[in-house]
Amino acid sequence: MDNEKARVIAIVNHKGGVGKTTTAINLCTALAKLKKRVLLIDMDPGAHATYSLGVLAHKRKKTVYDLLKGDASLKEVKVEIILEKESLDLLPSSLELTEAEIELSGLPGREFLLKEALGNVIDYEYIFIDCPPSLGLLTLNALVIAREIFIPLQTEYLALQGLSKLLETIQVVKNRLNPNLAITGVLGTRFDKRKLLNREVVEKLRDYFGDKVFNVLIRENISLAESPSYGLSIFEYYPNSHGAEDYMALAKDILNRDRNEQ
Repeated sequence: MDNEKARVIAIVNHKGGVGKTTTAINLCTALAKLKKRVLLIDMDPGAHATYSLGVLAHKRKKTVYDLLKGDASLKEVKVEIILEKESLDLLPSSLELTEAEIELSGLPGREFLLKEALGNVIDYEYIFIDCPPSLGLLTLNALVIAREIFIPLQTEYLALQGLSKLLETIQVVKNRLNPNLAITGVLGTRFDKRKLLNREVVEKLRDYFGDKVFNVLIRENISLAESPSYGLSIFEYYPNSHGAEDYMALAKDILNRDRNEQ
């Protein structure tokens, strides 16, 4: 996909429970509420982003799985998620994506299947890809098409373990498949300012990643954990929560960075 207009961002972490999908659905929703044209691609076989936005993956006839196989077009797969006054587009996942790792692994150019399937998408300002919690073929497809990477990290000590493997994988993809790939955002999640360890982890992240670490931290908030079970973003579920406040602040920070770089 050769698209200079859209920012194509993969949300990546091979560890589960760090707020990857929570960030994907709520950041996309916040940007849509700020009148931006947004596409979310759910590349996780668990289909958590799909279900969290109220789309029943197991009832969809066409999903990202069909798109990757070349059995469906972007238009056939796309679902419009209606918000209060706005909308965002979703390419829903499927439990069948689990089979894709094996089924598609023998194909030539298997790392470029998503890029070829999307073609030149020109309808969006932001395209986010919610990657699976692994560094397999599906994540590789996302890294090939993305220009940027956002890494959500829980502000706990164990969240830092294994980070070197993720950074190594990103560098290999950059060297061999996608020279334009860059980490442009690191997000601290499940943050509690009362905990010394949380504050220390944030400082370590800032020491290593510098200004790539967002100033906004996503605070620990039970509503963020509850909202997916209702098929709603945090903004529809509990708009006055800390979670809604933090993700809207993150979206505005991203827009401000965009303006400052222009």
